[in-house]
Amino acid sequence: MSDQVQDEATILRVENLSHSFGEGEGRVRALRGVSFAAKAGQVTAVVGPSGCGKSTLLNIIGTLDQPTTGKVTLDGQDLNTLNGNALAALRNRKIGFIFQSHHLLPQCTVMENVLVPTLAHGQATATDEERGQRLLERVDLGERLAHRPGQLSGGERQRVAVVRALINQPKLLLADEPTGALDQATADKLGQLLVELNQEENVTLITVTHSGNLANRMARTLELLDGQLA
Repeated sequence: MSDQVQDEATILRVENLSHSFGEGEGRVRALRGVSFAAKAGQVTAVVGPSGCGKSTLLNIIGTLDQPTTGKVTLDGQDLNTLNGNALAALRNRKIGFIFQSHHLLPQCTVMENVLVPTLAHGQATATDEERGQRLLERVDLGERLAHRPGQLSGGERQRVAVVRALINQPKLLLADEPTGALDQATADKLGQLLVELNQEENVTLITVTHSGNLANRMARTLELLDGQLA
């Protein structure tokens, strides 16, 4: 398709990606020859009915799963050529994740939750803490640094999850139904925040969503139908 961008600004390339579950007659083809590319800083929504392969696609791009055939290239690296340790390191450095459920650690403070991804490098540095505080202030949580998740609203918890995803300055931000558990007004605010942070951080954003409001905020929309791009 025309999204096969060829210039040096391309950060992500998905080529002829297929993925199957099961064996024999029970085999299910979740993805069928999906190809597209994304430039640095580009925002993309992936939409489609439940069961069409959206989350499977996101998990493969994020190295949480492997394709049956095809390949993903991120920042010039073919992910198929990397072993488990190398994939884990790349995932930590270059990919941020936001899920429908925030997955915050209930026993940790807001700041401690934000700093969790930095611990893969050892102890969080003063620079990490300064970046965490700046981002939390940016999302209007500067007064919540010492709060725990149970003391926050649903929208606040999801904003903490956004900051946690951005703390290591990833090249790629993957969001799986990030507004799915929020009321409409809170979801709209989070959607606007994601677009603004994308521009400020120059991070490539791919979000899977059922929300037409969120998809409309993205510069590009890809529709998956029965595992294929429509």
